[in-house]
Amino acid sequence: MGDGGRQAGVQEVEGAPDRIWTVPNLLSFARLLGVPLFLWLVLVEADWWALGLLVFAGLSDWLDGKLARALNQTSRLGMVLDPAADRLYILATLIGLTVREIIPVWLIALLVARELVITPIVPIVRRMGYGGTLPVHFVGKAGTMCLLYAFPLLLLGDHDGAVATTAKVVGWSFAIWGTALYWWAAVLYWVQARQLVLADRASPPVPSAGARKGAETPR
Repeated sequence: MGDGGRQAGVQEVEGAPDRIWTVPNLLSFARLLGVPLFLWLVLVEADWWALGLLVFAGLSDWLDGKLARALNQTSRLGMVLDPAADRLYILATLIGLTVREIIPVWLIALLVARELVITPIVPIVRRMGYGGTLPVHFVGKAGTMCLLYAFPLLLLGDHDGAVATTAKVVGWSFAIWGTALYWWAAVLYWVQARQLVLADRASPPVPSAGARKGAETPR
């Protein structure tokens, strides 16, 4: 993606309507409310209920994006809630599977380190007037989806039988691919942030606060 594409993506996020009560946002809220319930189900080893809740979360994740486009209900809040819900489900799963000793500590360290690596991007982008939000990259979304597939399979793999063994092998394949894509996305986000910084430095001086009151300065 060139410089223009990167800036256009950020402007698309900034230009999204500031709506709250939309059908896609309600689905995202429902997914968020399911996070503590999911964690509790994993900890009490009610695995089939936990897997069912994850299936619902995955379907609602797909559906809210479809509805946002079909009903023209894309919103800035939705662009924040969607990745936030994904990350919270991943965090809840990591906690639950670690407590049950299904996944090793080094995998958690890799995923937590990735989040720490991209954390400074938010203040950098916000300082340039973009609101602190970068558009979600398809590589990051692919990594998230791999991890959301991996953890239920690893949970299923904690049982006995041929199906569980197969689920464990496939689950670890998704976990490895998802972690690799997650880190690749982190690199891409930093590249994107760097391009925005360079473009910001090359742009004309920003007018005073009074001059900008009526409208944002084009970038």
